[in-house]
Amino acid sequence: MVTSSTTGNSVRVAAKRTIADGICELTLTDPCGRHLPDWTPGAHLDLMLPGDRVRQYSLCGDRGDAHNYRVAVLRERDGRGGSAYIHDVLGEGDLLGIGGPRNNFRLRPASHILFIAGGIGITPILTMVRAAEAMGTSWALLYGGRSRDTMAFVGELEQFGDRVQIVPQDAAGLPDLEAAIGDLPAGASVYCCGPTGLLEAVGHACEVLPAGSLRLERFVAQPPVAPVRRTGFTVEIASSGTVVEVDPTQSIADALAATGAPVLTSCKQGICGTCETGVLAGDIDHRDSLLSDEERRRGDVMFVCVSRSCSDRLVLDL
Repeated sequence: MVTSSTTGNSVRVAAKRTIADGICELTLTDPCGRHLPDWTPGAHLDLMLPGDRVRQYSLCGDRGDAHNYRVAVLRERDGRGGSAYIHDVLGEGDLLGIGGPRNNFRLRPASHILFIAGGIGITPILTMVRAAEAMGTSWALLYGGRSRDTMAFVGELEQFGDRVQIVPQDAAGLPDLEAAIGDLPAGASVYCCGPTGLLEAVGHACEVLPAGSLRLERFVAQPPVAPVRRTGFTVEIASSGTVVEVDPTQSIADALAATGAPVLTSCKQGICGTCETGVLAGDIDHRDSLLSDEERRRGDVMFVCVSRSCSDRLVLDL
């Protein structure tokens, strides 16, 4: 079975195995045995599935292994069919189109790092843990899940001893976020990936920390807020001088596509980073769930599937 990729790249499913209740792991290789593109901890891969479905999964393998990618896929009970296809239909030897790797959750240097993961949110965190260990950075991991048998990579993580705290909810309740965050030394950073409830709780607990200490990766977009302006605006493509009108009901991505200047998109919710676009002039109405406050203040990049303009005109680096 073969699916196509809008980027022209593809991988073969070299292995598929169950690693926890409801979670399967795929090992992906280049069909011709070539090296795969390099990636960094926190990166994800776009998998192109039948029916024009594109799904993002965090790379969780060994970055030093240039011939194999690893991703872990949770069967989403109320999903849109992508995870069910991977669990029930996709088999070893099948080809998949891919996009990326792409990283919107980069690990940055810090004196100490607290990693917090919930459920399948362990996948990007696992690679960060390995990187912090390799760099000699002081770190700790707080990992929660519904039950131990639903938590992936537990055995792999327990080799790190008491720096890893495994908290299955059915046996130990919820992780004590306030205690873990309250005990952090000055200059520490917090990286968290997991369901919305966990992210909100961590965000609240991190209000005592300096701005910029917390980095989050979301599975779903934050609830949308009303746009800054309710009227249309124009965008100019810097490379060609083409001017495109964007009406109040259109996304910038759709307006560009309608004039023959498409931008690659995937989630259309501002969470995957596929449509990241440089901005040369104009004021951006950021509506994504990716950029930090500092990155938004810089005003040099936006995600055109959801973000809009505060000004009458934006100039895009396309």
